[in-house]
Amino acid sequence: MNLRQLSALLGLSQTTVSRALNGYPEVSEATRQRVAQAARAHNYSPNTRAKSLATGRSMAIAHVIPLSSHHEMVNPVFADFIAGAGEVYAKNGYDMILSMTGDRDESKVYRDIRAKNTVDGLIIHAPRLHDSRLKLLEDLGLPFVVHGRFGNQTEGYHWLDMNNRRAFARATGFLAELGHRRIALLNGLEDMDFADRRRDGYLTGLANHGLSRDPFLMAAQEMTEYHGFSVTKTWLAAPSPPTAILLSSMILTMGARRAVHEAGLTLGRDISIISHDDDLSYFRNGDPVPEFTSLRSPVRDHGRRAAQMLLRAIATPDMPPQNQLLEAELHVGLSTGPAPLPFRRVNKG
Repeated sequence: MNLRQLSALLGLSQTTVSRALNGYPEVSEATRQRVAQAARAHNYSPNTRAKSLATGRSMAIAHVIPLSSHHEMVNPVFADFIAGAGEVYAKNGYDMILSMTGDRDESKVYRDIRAKNTVDGLIIHAPRLHDSRLKLLEDLGLPFVVHGRFGNQTEGYHWLDMNNRRAFARATGFLAELGHRRIALLNGLEDMDFADRRRDGYLTGLANHGLSRDPFLMAAQEMTEYHGFSVTKTWLAAPSPPTAILLSSMILTMGARRAVHEAGLTLGRDISIISHDDDLSYFRNGDPVPEFTSLRSPVRDHGRRAAQMLLRAIATPDMPPQNQLLEAELHVGLSTGPAPLPFRRVNKG
């Protein structure tokens, strides 16, 4: 079925049907739903090239990934975000372009995208504390949504982020209330905005419970399984090891668990662990009881939300900046328990 036939079936003009399918704000919600239902029932899929010609849009969204964060391309957190965003693009007739670039070439990539007019908007990943991209993006004039925030510059642009400070303050407080006094943080690289906010939350949680900061118990690494293993192994071998560890990703947590098992310790009894980002499509945290106590954030849904925000910005250029600050849920699993007294180390030999 083509657009003309679908329009005739509905008794609407082709313009109205096209605008309903493309999310134009002047089309009523009732009409939009009626058109969408008929399109699904009759397997109508708009021709992307024709749609582009009709709307003056490229019908594509770009995700530019700096090589300095290339590990994100194989990170299940990034994959889930992209999958969620992709669902929204496909539903709305948009293609997705993934582009990787070196830090030195990044501004050139954005400028080339704008000059070639190959996309209608951008999703920005891995914002840093001191990030020159904001000024560049504003100058280019393309709609964009940031997954995260550019440090203290939080006004004047669209962004979607987790409340990382509150989440990590809450998790640290939860461990303190279980009696833990040696609480460690294994964070992501702290020139990244999310990691800086998580560290602040951790320090706030310590201060709220009268606990002092110990630099030995604070590490910032790329979020890989190996770093989770090696840092945790070092901590456990120390004369005064932590009795609890807060980790910034499930991948780090996999490595920390390996180090705990290698040391002959039992999670939830000898040492407690809280992970972040456990709600991943292909990386489940136990069923039906979570293996790890976790700060749960549905990353796939975040991808959907960011994509929807961007498509609204494209459809409504005058839309004021939209922000979504989402809250993580603390889910209690098998990896946390009261602080051990005294701490027991088992030497395997």
